[in-house]
This record gives sequence, C-alpha cells and structure tokens, in this order.
Amino acid sequence: MPARIDMRSVSGERSIAGRSNGRTMFYTYVLKSKKDGKLYIGWSVDLKHRVEQHSKGLVRATKDRLPMELIYYEACLSESNAISREKQLKTGFGRAYLKRRLG
Repeated sequence: MPARIDMRSVSGERSIAGRSNGRTMFYTYVLKSKKDGKLYIGWSVDLKHRVEQHSKGLVRATKDRLPMELIYYEACLSESNAISREKQLKTGFGRAYLKRRLG
C-alpha cells in the first residue's frame, strides 16, 4: 500500500511541494480511482487545487471514476519539465516505473 500523502505539505510555504526561494513549482501527479483501480496522470501548477477539482468531479476525465486518491507526485522547476514527465509516466515504461515505485 502506498504511503499516504499529507496535503498540508502541499500548501506549506517552505515545503518541497510548495513555493520556495520565490520560484513557482510545477507538479506531475498520479491519482488512483478507488472505483476501478486505474491511474490518472496529469500535471498542474497548483497541486492542491487540482486534486480538489478531481475530488469534486469537475474534471471530465475522472468524474465518472470517483473517488480518486492522490498516490504520487513530483515537483518540477519548469512547466515543460512537468509536461515531459507526465508524458513519460504515461508510457509503458513510465507505468512500469510507477508500479515498481509504489509497490
């Protein structure tokens, strides 16, 4: 079972998952549907807000698969890196990485 992610760390001013040193962070994240067990991989500049949108059924891709659970995220220094990482994780190799990483 993957470790639970404390969303308080996402909004923390000095945390890895928040803004630090005046830089905006970009996040690649993985949600798991508790309904069908499938993963959703995306990216966002505001991870906490985006996860809330998913949880409220406001995202077309996941609204029929609720509830969704945040099971993994990575912080990137640029939008292009977050998008590239999202694309990598959506490949067969990326999904295999997630399976190994999350157990």
